[in-house]
Amino acid sequence: MRFPALDGLRAVGALAVLTTHVGFQSGDAVSGPFAGLLSRLDIGVAIFFAISGFLLYRPHVVAWFEETEPPHLLPYLRNRALRILPALWIAVILAALLVPNDEAVSWVYFLHHAIFTQIYVDGPTVHGLTQLWSLAAEASFYLLLPFLAKLLTSYERPTRRAVRWRLAVLFGFTLLGPVWMGSITATGHPRAGLWLPAYIGWFAVGMGFALWQVARASGRLEPSVLDTLTKIPGTVWGIAATLFLIAASPLAGPYNLSLPSVGQAVMKSLLYTGIAACVLFPAITPTRRTVAVLGGKAGHFAGDISYGVFVYHLIVLSLFQQLFGQTLFDGNFAALFWPTLVASVAVAAASYYGLERPIMRWGRRDRSYDVSGVGRDSNANAQPKRIDDWTKPEVRPAPPPGQG
Repeated sequence: MRFPALDGLRAVGALAVLTTHVGFQSGDAVSGPFAGLLSRLDIGVAIFFAISGFLLYRPHVVAWFEETEPPHLLPYLRNRALRILPALWIAVILAALLVPNDEAVSWVYFLHHAIFTQIYVDGPTVHGLTQLWSLAAEASFYLLLPFLAKLLTSYERPTRRAVRWRLAVLFGFTLLGPVWMGSITATGHPRAGLWLPAYIGWFAVGMGFALWQVARASGRLEPSVLDTLTKIPGTVWGIAATLFLIAASPLAGPYNLSLPSVGQAVMKSLLYTGIAACVLFPAITPTRRTVAVLGGKAGHFAGDISYGVFVYHLIVLSLFQQLFGQTLFDGNFAALFWPTLVASVAVAAASYYGLERPIMRWGRRDRSYDVSGVGRDSNANAQPKRIDDWTKPEVRPAPPPGQG
């Protein structure tokens, strides 16, 4: 299936994460004039998680509605491994060879990063790989999803009542993150703030939209305010920008690594959930202009390499800091940002086309496979005539025929 506007959103998420890390390393995200904005660009992680929730849960929803077999567990896990492990392992090796670390950082800590366990053990910071905590949390979601999807799509036919009940459950998940973050902040267990329960709500945003979109297109749900919002994507993104500005204030906590108050931790989690929802929604019910901006050739390319930018950019940033003789909080955000961005894109492109895509094509036994898949599914869906007309670039968002 194909959702072209999501390609551009992947790039937005990767750019946001790169920018906030350059901001932190330069010090501008801690005490500069735009500290609030730069520090909160870690919202890119919430966008990534919401996209993953939508794309990975949606096939289960389609299978439930069509009464067909859901995705098989082993091929699903194989495909996830093919997508994320090659670049991850290369990044771990490069960080071990190229990035200065304390003597206390032994090979054991690099191994933890390679197998997604670093968020569960205490240890020194491994420079060049600190962003991978989110990948470890996402890997936990990958393992949970098949079982969670089975609970949500089994035991009952997809009636209107069943769909509404499941939407309510997914909405409840969005409240789990703020409760978890508030609790671990109050009890002084910051490491638990890296675990999946803290972010399950961001995945649930995408899962809820997947269920709503398929249910609405198939006639299981009646029109609602969301149908109006499909026609005004600029307004929805404007709401996201407003929430981001609020998050950039001290209401969402400090800009450095000091611990927030309970209220700040809860507020930040809630705001990021709302931002992720408002950023994602217009891309899953796209207007023609939305697809043109986010899903064209540039968006396709950026979406393909976005994972590589995410994985490699801290290593690239460290190399430029060494080259320029800069240390932590030395300033010069712009002098670090542009070389890091350009070089990260180049490294990510080389990784994708030279390593990641060939491995995925070999593992999937599909010589034409591409992450974004331009041209492979121009209708943007798995069941074109029955499920997904809204995802066609040439079709303006509108209720499917026959609904009243």
